[in-house]
Amino acid sequence: MQYTQRRRILVVDDFVLNVSLLQTALEAEGYEVDTATNGNSALAKIEASPPDLVLLDIMMPGMNGYEITQCIRQNEKLPFIPILLVTGSDDTRVIEDLKITEDDFIRKPINFDRLLSKINSVWN
Repeated sequence: MQYTQRRRILVVDDFVLNVSLLQTALEAEGYEVDTATNGNSALAKIEASPPDLVLLDIMMPGMNGYEITQCIRQNEKLPFIPILLVTGSDDTRVIEDLKITEDDFIRKPINFDRLLSKINSVWN
């Protein structure tokens, strides 16, 4: 039997219920899920053990998703990590600066089939 390592996803959202729902749904699909409820915690976890994907809420107190994305992209010690931003907003003014495409977004309320499709497309 060949051993295949599960993909690791870091879910970052300041709303604990969102984190719990996403973690439960993604673990049911076979992903290994780590969580963070703020930017500093997320960055510490990413630096300690880079995940295969970051699922990142944009609107958070303190450090928002755009700022976290910028920190990840500017850290030359980190490998390229796909980032999927989660937003309930249509505000896309900094997308070009962060080199984020529309495919890197999932809108709230989250459609789990669409989310899984976007996650799967990251590695295909």
